[in-house]
Amino acid sequence: MDINIVFRIAAVGILVAVLNQVLIRAGREEQAMMTTLAGLVVVLFWVIQYISTLFETVQTLFQL
Repeated sequence: MDINIVFRIAAVGILVAVLNQVLIRAGREEQAMMTTLAGLVVVLFWVIQYISTLFETVQTLFQL
């Protein structure tokens, strides 16, 4: 597993947290929630390939 994915996830988390706070302070709670959901979706797209690889490894390990 590449360590860059951890840094990318951390960067997205920090960016989303800052945008969320700015939007909430500006009174735009709906946009803040959409920003949080968009960040979550982006990270899930990155992580899904690693989860798939994990399941394949478990299947080959236990010969299922």
